Amino acid sequence: MSVAGLETLTTRGSRPDVGTLLKHWRAVRRTSQLGLASTAGTTPRYLSFVETGRAQPSRTMIVRLAAALELPLRERNELLLAAGYAPVHRQEALSSESLEQLDRALTAMLAQHEPFPAVVMDRAWNLIRANDGAGRLFRALSAPEPLPADANVLRLMIEPGRVRDRVVNWAEVVPALLERAAREAVERLVDGTTATLVAELRAQPDVAAVLERDRPPTMTPVVDVRFDVDGDELAFFSVVSTVGSPLDVTAQELRVESFFPSDPATADIWARFA
Repeated sequence: MSVAGLETLTTRGSRPDVGTLLKHWRAVRRTSQLGLASTAGTTPRYLSFVETGRAQPSRTMIVRLAAALELPLRERNELLLAAGYAPVHRQEALSSESLEQLDRALTAMLAQHEPFPAVVMDRAWNLIRANDGAGRLFRALSAPEPLPADANVLRLMIEPGRVRDRVVNWAEVVPALLERAAREAVERLVDGTTATLVAELRAQPDVAAVLERDRPPTMTPVVDVRFDVDGDELAFFSVVSTVGSPLDVTAQELRVESFFPSDPATADIWARFA
C-alpha cells in the first residue's frame, strides 16, 4: 500500500489498525521485523504479535517504533491514534503563541533576504508566506492576473498558466522540481496529498513527454530557474532551510526557500526592478 493509498483508506473512515500501519511503514522503509525490532529495542517475536493483532503495544513502545522508523511527527501521531493513544506531538497554527519564536524567526529570515525573493511553504508546496521580493516576482510572473490566494508552487511552475509561460527553461526545471518533491519530503516520506499532486502532474502529456527525454548530465552545481520578466531574463537558484529538531507538526513541515541571483546581470536587473 502506497502512502497515498494509506491516506485514502484513512480518509474514507476505515482507519488502519496499528499492526497494518507498522507493516506498511516497514515496507516503506524496507526493513525487516528483525531490523525494526533491533533498532526499537524489542524482539521480532513481539513485533510479529503486534502486527498480527495478538499483542497490544504500550504507548512507550509505539513511540520507540515510530522513532526507529524515522516517521514524520504527523505520522507518529497517526500511529499512536491507531493504537488507541492520544497524539504526542502538537500541531499549532504558525500564528499561535506556542510558535511565536518560530514565527519571529521566519519573519526575520524573509526580511533579511530582501530584496531577493524568499517564501515559506508547507510540505505540500502550498505558499504560506512570502517576502516583498517574492511578492514582486510572483506578481510580475502572473500579471495581469493576481496570484491565487491558495497558491501551490508546484502547480504554478508546472501546470499551464502565466507563471509557467514565463519560465524560459521550463523543460529543464520540471524534472528537477518533481525530483525535489521526493528528495525534500519530511523524513524522506512523501505525504499522500503531495504524492497525489505529483502523480497528477506527471500524468499531464507535456510533462510526461519531458520526463521521457534523455537528459545529459549537467555540469553546473544547481539548476537555475530562468524567468522572462518584462523582456529581461532573470536567473535564480534557491537554498531550502528547515527547522532543526522540531517537536510540533507545523514546525517540522515548514520550509523556507530563498532565491539568489545566478549571475551579476540578474542581480543588477533585479536591483533596478526592486
